[in-house]
Amino acid sequence: MLFEPEIPPNTGNIIRLSANTGSHLHLIKPLGFDLDDKKMRRAGLDYHEFTGISQYEGWQDFMHLQGENRLLGISTKATMHYSEYHFEEGDFLIFGPETRGLPDKIREHLDPANLLRIPMLPNSRSLNLSNAAAVVVYEAWRQLGFAKGN
Repeated sequence: MLFEPEIPPNTGNIIRLSANTGSHLHLIKPLGFDLDDKKMRRAGLDYHEFTGISQYEGWQDFMHLQGENRLLGISTKATMHYSEYHFEEGDFLIFGPETRGLPDKIREHLDPANLLRIPMLPNSRSLNLSNAAAVVVYEAWRQLGFAKGN
């Protein structure tokens, strides 16, 4: 899930990632672009045809429709590494906007045990959003036995 994504090519890359891993992409508005943006479509190479994409008007809309699922926040402010976590089918991986990361209001809503980080060298800011999503999605998919993959 992308919470208020801002940069079209990142979302396009994540659409492609979702299509290749059998993941469903959830987008929480406002988006920093139109889904028909040329840069986003170029990065996604029209893979949106091969993946499910759901859009929500905001966090409350998402929680009303999907809130019963296990929500995992990915944040540089978390302490547990994503590789130490036991992922389950149906988990929602929540990534924040590129310029601000996962906001306090979302992190505070989540169980602290469900906040995960990607390890980096000291004084590093963060990975590119689509790279971070790929790292965590592939680990979750690996733990689930690369279901439906070859």
